[in-house]
Amino acid sequence: MFDHEMREAAEHVLFACRKRGFKVVTAESCTGGLIAAALTAIAGSSDVVDRGFVTYSNEAKREMLDVPWDAIVSHGAVSEPVARAMATGALARSGAQLSVSVTGVAGPGGGSAEKPVGLVHFGAARAGFEPMTERHVFPGDRDEIRRLTVITALAMLAKLAER
Repeated sequence: MFDHEMREAAEHVLFACRKRGFKVVTAESCTGGLIAAALTAIAGSSDVVDRGFVTYSNEAKREMLDVPWDAIVSHGAVSEPVARAMATGALARSGAQLSVSVTGVAGPGGGSAEKPVGLVHFGAARAGFEPMTERHVFPGDRDEIRRLTVITALAMLAKLAER
C-alpha cells in the first residue's frame, strides 16, 4: 500500500519516538489520514501512535482542534496560521508529545494564483517547544502531491523527535 520511501520514513519516526518515549498525533486535511495510516502500516506502531484527526472541513478544524475562526477567515484554511493552530490543537487534545499537521491544495482543482495546486502548509509541535511550520509547493498530480506531503510530514516528526 505504501511505497518504500514512505515506509522507511515512517519506520524512522517510530524508531526515534521509541528511543525517547514519545507518542505522536496527526492532524490532517489534504492527506485525509494518510500520515497516520503510513505510521500504523508498520507492525507494532501502537506504542508510538496516539491518534489521528482528519479535519477536512473548516468546521472540523474548529470543533476538533480549536483552530480560531479568525485564522481561517483571515488567512484561509490553507495557510501557515491554520497549520500551526492544527498542530497545537492536536497536541493539546491528545496524550502525545509530538504532533504534525497538514493543510493544502492537492488538486486537480481548487488552486488559485495565490494558492496553487500543490501548495501545502505543515505544522509540527513538541511539548515544551515553539511549533514549527513549513510551506511547500509540490509538483505532480493529486496522488504525488499527497505522497510527498506524507513523506515531508514524517520527516518533520523525525526531526522534532531527534531535537
